[in-house]
Amino acid sequence: MAWALLFARLSPCSHRLTRTSLCFLSIFFTYVCYCVLFPAESFMQKSAEPTPGCVHHQTKGPRTVEAHPVRLHTATRDTPSPPLSSMKFGNKKLPKAIIVGVKKGGTRAVLEFIRIHPDVRAAGTETHFFDRNYDRGLEWYRSLMPRTLDSQITMEKTPSYFVTKDTPQRISAMSRDTRLIVVVRDPVTRAISDYTQTLSKTPDLPSFQELAFRNQTLGIVDTSWNAIRIGLYALHLDNWLRFFPLAQIHFVSGERLITDPAGELARVQDFLGLKRIVTDKHFYFNRTKGFPCLKKPESSGSPRCLGKSKGRTHVQIDRDAIEQLRDFYRPYNIRFYEMVGHDFKWE
Repeated sequence: MAWALLFARLSPCSHRLTRTSLCFLSIFFTYVCYCVLFPAESFMQKSAEPTPGCVHHQTKGPRTVEAHPVRLHTATRDTPSPPLSSMKFGNKKLPKAIIVGVKKGGTRAVLEFIRIHPDVRAAGTETHFFDRNYDRGLEWYRSLMPRTLDSQITMEKTPSYFVTKDTPQRISAMSRDTRLIVVVRDPVTRAISDYTQTLSKTPDLPSFQELAFRNQTLGIVDTSWNAIRIGLYALHLDNWLRFFPLAQIHFVSGERLITDPAGELARVQDFLGLKRIVTDKHFYFNRTKGFPCLKKPESSGSPRCLGKSKGRTHVQIDRDAIEQLRDFYRPYNIRFYEMVGHDFKWE
């Protein structure tokens, strides 16, 4: 604007300079001279106080300014903030407790019941890490786990672990403090349940008796059949006790899990060092399935029962075959009772 006025006053159309114009020019040139002699940086340095975040050091030269940032709240700035994911959702950790067996004993029920507890987070599917996927490494195993807070216990369940020879040593190598849960059931009933499940997937399966006996007339049982071999609990437990003390293994009764789920879950919570939060108020007995179900959660519109394979009607087996199997298992059962200090009364 000043330049426009100046050129307007000095344009060829003007024949003389008025007193006002001379005054304006005088002020303008004074301002220009002042800017040249006293640069704005030097003026600001002398007149302004140092900012809270900087300390100024002036050298002998009139215009050299060096600023060093002052570290405010150094303790806070030097301490890295935790990742947002760990603050909100926790971290993936290797399990502190594993349900290691047994198949058709009630492992899914125990897992679904205990995961009601707010301090328990569990992998939803069987990982089979220690028996089938061990070569994938612990980091792969960790990646399958849910995120947990420091106050929560990470769990998983794979029922085949209990009967796999290398599993106890492998779990011990991961952590000798791992807590182990074994859900056991009358081995004869368990074998029939196992066969019933397999038959539903393979309709042309040989009969139960053909698979269970090498010679039924002589009462010779075929222990190479997996459904029979799993029930030899004492033999499998021997292998586990080479790597874990008995106090680190908790046995759940598959029979009492049906008749008294709250009682069995109370003992599981005690074993895991948890407050008894899962109680009888969480269960009701489903007469159709012949199995306990979880009562309707407040956030759900219906009760939660286990899958269709749970509570399935068993195949009818010849009574003589059942008695022969009971005779076969009896010495193994008695030894198992002695090992764990509890009589499960499978007679």
